[in-house]
Amino acid sequence: MSDTTHDELTHENFDFRGFDLPDLKAVTLNAANASGKGPKGSGPDGANGDTIGGAGKAGKSKGGNSKKSEKGGKAVAKEKNEKNGVDKKSRPGLFTPMELRGITVRNRIWLPPMCTYSVFARDGRPTPFHYQHYVSRAFGGFGMIIAEATAVAPEGRISPCDTGLWEDGQIDAWRWIVDGIREAGAVPAIQLNHAGRKASTGCFALGYEGQSVPEEAGGWPTVAPSPIAFGGLATPRALSVDEVHGIVGAFAAAAGRAVTAGFQAIQIHAAHGYLISQFLDPLCNERDDEYGGGLTGRSRFLIEVVDAVRGVVPEDMPVLVRVSATDWAAGGWDLDQTIALAKVLKNHGVDLVDVSTGGIVAGVSIPVKPEYQVPFSEQVRLKAEVPVTAVGLITKPKEAAKVLSRGKADAVEIGRAGLRDPFWPLRAANKLGVPVTEAPYAPQYVRGAF
Repeated sequence: MSDTTHDELTHENFDFRGFDLPDLKAVTLNAANASGKGPKGSGPDGANGDTIGGAGKAGKSKGGNSKKSEKGGKAVAKEKNEKNGVDKKSRPGLFTPMELRGITVRNRIWLPPMCTYSVFARDGRPTPFHYQHYVSRAFGGFGMIIAEATAVAPEGRISPCDTGLWEDGQIDAWRWIVDGIREAGAVPAIQLNHAGRKASTGCFALGYEGQSVPEEAGGWPTVAPSPIAFGGLATPRALSVDEVHGIVGAFAAAAGRAVTAGFQAIQIHAAHGYLISQFLDPLCNERDDEYGGGLTGRSRFLIEVVDAVRGVVPEDMPVLVRVSATDWAAGGWDLDQTIALAKVLKNHGVDLVDVSTGGIVAGVSIPVKPEYQVPFSEQVRLKAEVPVTAVGLITKPKEAAKVLSRGKADAVEIGRAGLRDPFWPLRAANKLGVPVTEAPYAPQYVRGAF
C-alpha cells in the first residue's frame, strides 16, 4: 500500500458498478488547430552520455538557437536559457498540444495513475466503475489519462483488488475503457507495475489497510531485490537472477497486451517503493550480483524492462517512466542519481520521465506542501534534457500554468484535485480565459460550458 503522505496513489474510492451508459461517439473541438501558438515539441534538446546501461535508441527532440545580438549579462542569461530549451517564447501553455513520438496529446493537463483498489472479484479485470472513473475525466478535458498501477503478474499486485494485464483474458475488460477514453478525445495510457515487497497489502474493500494480507485472506508471499521488509510489512524473499529475467518478460508481455487493448502509451512504474525502485535504491538493494552494487547494477533491471517494452510496442508509441527523484532518506536514492538515470532512459527510447518522490523508505519526513515536487521535475528536465511531467499537490489553474511558463515541466498531472473534480481542465480553461472554442469540450457539453 502506498504512503499517502507523499504520493497520489490513494484516495477516496467510489463504486459506480451496474450503471448504463449511452454509446456516445464524442468528437472534441479541435484545440490543436485553434491554438496555433508555441511549438509542438515536447521538451528540450541535447546530447547525453550513457553511463549506466549501454547504448540504446535515442529519442528525437527539437531545440532552438538564440539571437546573439544582445549585449551584457542579460543577453548571456537569455542565451544560456535558450540553449537549455527554456526560452520564455517557446514555453507551452496548459492547452498547447504536445507531441510524443507518433501521438498528439491535446493539452498539457494529464491524469496521473492513482490506484482505486476496486477490482472486487480479485481477477485483475477492470469493471464499470473503472469505465466511469476514466472516461468521465476524458470528457472533463484531460489530455492524457494514465490508468492506475496495473500488475504484470498476480503476485505483483499492490493489493488483491488491483487491476492486471498478466493474462490475455484481461484484455477485453480494458478495451471498452480505452475506446471510451479515445472517443472522448484523450490519450489512453497505462502504468505497468510490480509491487515487490509492497505487494499483498490491504485496501478499503478488503481490510488489513497498511498491513500485509495473510494468505488465508487472499494474500501471498512477496519478493524483492533483498530480504528487507518495508516498515511493518512481511519480509520478502530475495529474487533469483532467473526470476528477475522472468519479471522483465512479464513487463514485455503486459505491454503487448496493452497494445492489443488499444492503449496509446505505456508507463513503467519505477517509483514509490515498488519493485523497480526497490532495485534502484541502495537502502533496500543489498545484492552482490549484476543487479546490485553501484548505480549501473541497481539500474540494470529498469533498463532491461525499458528495452523489453520498447521492443514489443510499435515504434511510434511513447514509453514513459515514473521515478521517485528522492526517497527523502540519507544515503538513499537522490536527485543526482535520478538525473543520471534519466539521461540513460532517454538514450534507451524513453520519451518522457514522470517525476515524483518518496515511497521507497518507510518512516521518513517529507515536506509536503503545494508543488513540493516541482523543483525535482525542473532539475531533471534541465540537466537530463528530457521531457518531464510535474506532480504533487498542484491544485490551482494559475499554479499549473506557471509550472509550464517557468520551464519547470512539459506537462502537469492533476491528481487529487482531478478526483474531486473530473472537469478540472474545463474549469481551468475558464479561469485562464481560454475561449470555449479552444477548450477541450465534447460537443455534447458545449451548452453547459463554464
